[in-house]
This record gives sequence, structure tokens and C-alpha cells, in this order.
Amino acid sequence: MKKVFIVSFLFIGIFISCKNKKGKTVNRDTTITKGTSFNNLFFDSAQLAEFISSDSSLKIFEEQLFNFYKQRNYEYAWFDNTGLSEQAYNFYNLLNTTANELKDNNLINPRFLLFYKIFENNKHNYFKKDLLKAEVLFTSQFFRYAVKAYNGIDFSATELGWFIPTKKINLSSLLDTVLLNKSKNPEVYVPFNSQYKKLQQQLQFYYSIQKKYPTDSLFLDKKTIQLGDTSIIISSIKKRLHVLGDFLSKDSSNIYDSTLLVAVKQAQNRYGLTISSSINNSFIQILNRPISSLIEQILINLERARWLPQEKDSNYFLVNIPEFTMHVFDNAVNTWDMNVIVGKAATSTVIFSGNLKYIVFSPYWIIPNNIVKNEILPSIKKDKNYLENNNMEQYGSSNGLPMIRQKAGPKNALGVVKFLFPNSYEIYFHDTPNKNYFSANNRSLSHGCIRLSQPKKLASYLLRNDSTFSETKIDSLMNLPKEKWVGLQKSIPVFIVYFTSWVDKHGLLNFRNDIYGHDEKMKLKLFIH
Repeated sequence: MKKVFIVSFLFIGIFISCKNKKGKTVNRDTTITKGTSFNNLFFDSAQLAEFISSDSSLKIFEEQLFNFYKQRNYEYAWFDNTGLSEQAYNFYNLLNTTANELKDNNLINPRFLLFYKIFENNKHNYFKKDLLKAEVLFTSQFFRYAVKAYNGIDFSATELGWFIPTKKINLSSLLDTVLLNKSKNPEVYVPFNSQYKKLQQQLQFYYSIQKKYPTDSLFLDKKTIQLGDTSIIISSIKKRLHVLGDFLSKDSSNIYDSTLLVAVKQAQNRYGLTISSSINNSFIQILNRPISSLIEQILINLERARWLPQEKDSNYFLVNIPEFTMHVFDNAVNTWDMNVIVGKAATSTVIFSGNLKYIVFSPYWIIPNNIVKNEILPSIKKDKNYLENNNMEQYGSSNGLPMIRQKAGPKNALGVVKFLFPNSYEIYFHDTPNKNYFSANNRSLSHGCIRLSQPKKLASYLLRNDSTFSETKIDSLMNLPKEKWVGLQKSIPVFIVYFTSWVDKHGLLNFRNDIYGHDEKMKLKLFIH
């Protein structure tokens, strides 16, 4: 069955407008300036004309390119002064997913791929010289993608103009300009992705409660409040949780009863706090967050949700980095989850997609060069027996550095199994001997790879249709003296995403901390403050 993907950019409408009659007038929006825009980079229209005339491959989209950039007042769409935008990374991953699913090697323009790699690696010596070329190639690549992905779908540019904000958003007017005016036929205006639709519904709910939500700050009169306690703050907590939809009763007494306990635990779950009967300062802080701040967080994640592919009737894994959780989908149903550990802020886990193809039992840990240089070699200088004491060995040399690996065994940093979805970032799933970290609230601890709390369960799940891999067999493979590779009969898609706000399988809106600062960057670009 043909799969259709919907994404956020205004590019959709501009591309589809090629179906419209030639000569349709598109006006230049001169109100878009550096002071009012989502972006801060602009170029001259003459530069665009010169570049298009110098590249015959762009001629097919000439009218669409001019119309698109006219409506932006020649504001860049894919770059800002820091380099590639978040949408550019998201589109690249969506493009790869589409190319793999369609098995179309011609979908991706090699020149686009070259420029993407240049800017992805932050080679700034190319930045000023080739920035406009890269920008226009990104846009034409989107048109090329849309020819495949949107075959037969007809939208107008006007209807989809709000998909990417060329101007910063004024929150006070957004409800009228986006939600209400577009609600007559929502299927036309939003991606065919259930997460986007669920977030949009929550956005409308949060707008509806914005005027009802108290603005005064709450303060505890003691360190914690326990079930059965009485406190003057309890009635205010009940009121706030009632407005948020967590506390269903209209009781306004000052007693911490069992009904309030249910609401407290749901709110703790919503924010990723430790589930407890205690009301402490961490809990009060989340109740003191302004609704406008939560609305901003939902909007930022709506931008990301627009880049998710349509749900498919298949199996896939989705790791949400700020949630520290991997979700296992079977026939598009989230059947089970597991806690994971992701990269620290300094060694952050990359947002991308891939295909899980191999299980490696009793793996070696091939230690990356940067860890060898910065951690292993200094340790060897302090202790000549460091390698032996840590079950490591040198097995060669490369670029002036020793090649070091940790041998298979229960103390191996990768544990007893790893799962590979080949990618240029050298990121994979793996076990770990340090199981105690999985109970921590903040599980941003690794060098970038993703540690699994239930690796044996995942191995059993992946091999469930092969009768030769019994539980006893899998246990034995996890205790070999050297590694054993097992290729999967069918690869499984892996999506590594970054959502600090989402609606879970139980219908609960969640919020998490912006552990890598991605939200903060988007916030500065999106909103007028």
C-alpha cells in the first residue's frame, strides 16, 4: 500500500501550486524582516535568479522557487546564523525514511546530499560561499520529494501558509489565526499523524484554561505534605489540578485525601517526577509554571510532530530522548516500553532514523578513538595494569592511537548484547552492567549510545518467530567467550526523536525537561516575548 507522508513546511503548498494555472500572482511579503521573522538570514532576489539560471536541474521548479521565496521576502528556510535548522535535520531523516520505503535510489539528489554533509559537519569555510546554493538545493530537494510523496494531493499555499512561521508567533493572536479559522476541516490542514492531532487537541484545551488558571505562586508551609495531612495550601492545589483536568472532584477542603492522591500521582506522571504520595517543592514548582509556558512547549513540539511519518501497519521502535524511554510498536500499536539511558548533554544522542538489522551477543566493546585518547590512555599512564584489570586488550593501531577493545563478559561496558542499526553516528542499543542507573529520573548519562534496561526481552522479541532461538539458547549466546552476530530476517525501523511534550498511549499529555537545549533554541526563533 502506498504510504503518504505529511510535513509542516509551507513548501507543501508552494509545490502543489505548480498544478495551478501559470501566471498566478504571488505577492512579496515585505512585512517579514529580521525583526519580525522566524529566521534572521535573508538574500537578494537577484541572487536566486542568477543561481537558478546557472543550474539546469532547477528549471523544473523555477516558478515554485520564486513563489516560495517571494512569500518569505527571501528569508532563508533551512539555515540560520548557527547553521542548519532543526527542520533541516528532520527533513533529511524523513527523506531517508521515504527513500528506503519506496526503494527509490533516485529520490535524493547527490548534490543535496553533499551540501547536507558539509553543513552537518559544521565546515564553516564553506558557509558563506555556498550557503545560498545549499538553501536552494534543500528547497528543490523538498519539491523533488513532494513529487513522490504527495502524488494526487491538492492543497493551496494560502491554506498551508501557517505551517512554517515566517514571522515570530504572537501567542495572544494564535488561537484565532490558527486554531479557530482552520478547524472547519482539520484533516486538510494537519499531517496524517496521530501524535500531531493529539497535541493539537491538547493545545486547544490549554488555550481554553489559560484565563482560568491562577497566576499566584504556591508555597509549602512545611517540607512535605503527606496523605492525611491538613494544610491551607491543599485547597489551592486541588483547584489547580481541577483546572488541568487531573482532579475531577470539586472538593476544596484543606485535607489531603485519597481522591487528591490519584490526581497528584497523575500529575507526577505527566511531568516525569518520581511517583509518590508526598507533595514536595518539585511538585509545587510544576504547578507554578505559567500556562503560557506550557503552551509554548506544546507548540515547539507540534513543529517536530509535523515531521513524523504517517503511522504504518508495521513494527518499529521509537526512542524519545527527553523521556528516557523506548516504545515498541507492533502493528502500529505501542505494546510495551522500557527505560533507557541516553547521551549526556556534552555527548548527546543524535536525532535520526535507521533500520535495526543485527543482534550481537557477547559483544566486544570497540572503544571509540576519542574515549581511548581522553580516558583510556590517561588511565594507562596512572596504572600499567589498567587494560588487564578492565578485561581490555589492544588489537591494533590507527591514526597514531592504539585500537582497544573490551573483551566479552559480564563486566563489558556493552553488557551481554547489543543491537545494531548501521549509521554514520556510531549509535546503537546495548545492555549495561550498571543496572542501578535505570531507576534514576534523569538518565542522560551515556557517551551517546542508548543503554537498555531490558535487553534480553528485546532480543527475545526480535527472534520470537524463529523457533531455534529458545530462551535457553538466548541465555547461552549472552555468555560466550567471544561475540556472535545474528542477522534479522527482516530489519525493523528505529526512530530516535526529541519530544519534550507529547500525548502518551493513555491519552495523558506529558512534559519533560529540555535536556539538550533544543527547545530553547526553537523558542527564541518562534515566539515574540
